[in-house]
Amino acid sequence: MHLRPPRFAFVVATSSLAFVVGQLDVTIVNVALPRIATELSSGIATLQWIVDAYTLAFATFMLVAGSLGDRFGSRRGFVVGFGIFGVASLACGLAPSGAALIAARALQGLGAAAMLPNSLALLNHVFSEQPDTRGRAIGWWTAAGAVSIAMGPLIGGLLLNTTGWRSIFFVNLPLCAIGMVFGVRLPETVRHVHKHKLDVAGQVLAILALTALTAAVIEARPLGFAHPFVWGGFVLALLTGAAFVWIQSRAPSRATEPTVPLDLFRNKTFNAAVIFGTVVNFTYYGTLFVLTLYLQRVLGYTPLHAGLAFLPLTAGLILSNVASGRVMAACGPRLPMLLGVSIDALGFLLLLRAGAESSYASLFLAFLLIPIGMGLAVPAMTTTVLAAVDKRRSGTASAVLNAARQAAGAMGVAVFGAFADGANPHVVSGLHASSLISVVLLVAAGLIVFSAPKNPKARGPRA
Repeated sequence: MHLRPPRFAFVVATSSLAFVVGQLDVTIVNVALPRIATELSSGIATLQWIVDAYTLAFATFMLVAGSLGDRFGSRRGFVVGFGIFGVASLACGLAPSGAALIAARALQGLGAAAMLPNSLALLNHVFSEQPDTRGRAIGWWTAAGAVSIAMGPLIGGLLLNTTGWRSIFFVNLPLCAIGMVFGVRLPETVRHVHKHKLDVAGQVLAILALTALTAAVIEARPLGFAHPFVWGGFVLALLTGAAFVWIQSRAPSRATEPTVPLDLFRNKTFNAAVIFGTVVNFTYYGTLFVLTLYLQRVLGYTPLHAGLAFLPLTAGLILSNVASGRVMAACGPRLPMLLGVSIDALGFLLLLRAGAESSYASLFLAFLLIPIGMGLAVPAMTTTVLAAVDKRRSGTASAVLNAARQAAGAMGVAVFGAFADGANPHVVSGLHASSLISVVLLVAAGLIVFSAPKNPKARGPRA
């Protein structure tokens, strides 16, 4: 029996608020970076950490958040996540230094990690017996997050122009309050009895591996690859990463619930969708970081004008998210993923024309094509992942997908940001390098999806 429209709207709107809040803080900070650098006397490495502290915590804690949601109820994790995020946002707005802001951003990431996978698990639970409605709900959920990503720079620019950079964090407080009030009214998911312990060792190793790798990449340019901190970071990342995989493989013999169940990766369709998602986030968030520096430092845009420059992202994402559901309904998820990644790659290819004297008109098409490609591909990718696993593991599968995507976004900022460190010529050359790498990676991701087996259950809503 299908939920009546008001019920559908309430569930989708409340669940989507978590995606909106979580994704808004990924992009809203970008336009504020030059202003934060001036007020807090921060270099580009500190700015990268302000962005990556959030995404790293988001990625690593999301791994355990999905398992906790499956174990104790997704609604509980959803509401607690909003509470943590609100407290952390207040701390960000009051931060007296770059180090304090980085620490508060990490706490924000912890809250977002609790909200996001549980919001998707709640949707999957409510509409588990209604695949058409589930596809439509996921489409709206994805669209809400996509719009918040696109609107982040504009909202950030408006707030910076009127009340200062601290207000970009204070704006989260009423949103978190609304999320908590409405979240307790959502139906709780089935709490499964787990005989195994939580994988604390695996969680710690995942945090160490991702943090060490990101730190080494960020500090490689200012310190040099020969510096002990840099090569030591790479070695630590390699060792802890290998230990993490070993711990996960031995989890059943230790009566432990693995942070990342390795058996999920026996499904080639699931693998392809996760790889696809990591590439999309790596290229998008890394390039967005460089574009923010390019618009303000090279072209001389104000934060407000930079936010307005990203407006095509909003229109492109809205239209393509709606189109993605219709294409899925008719053709399944593979076509929108392949079409989306092709359009995305074309947009990045056009960024190779950007220079120190470029006009906005010469950038407009790239700014439009990149979000259109993402908007077509991401709902199909998410639907593919959820359809590839048993619904009882939807929280864990969602966590693995989104953790991989957030970690990839952090690495994109670290890698592409290193290319753009320095004077204006470095920013332009960094943008070109980032765009070229993005094209190559997106083409490779498209080929992986094309070669993966089809999943007949991964269908969107009928048109």
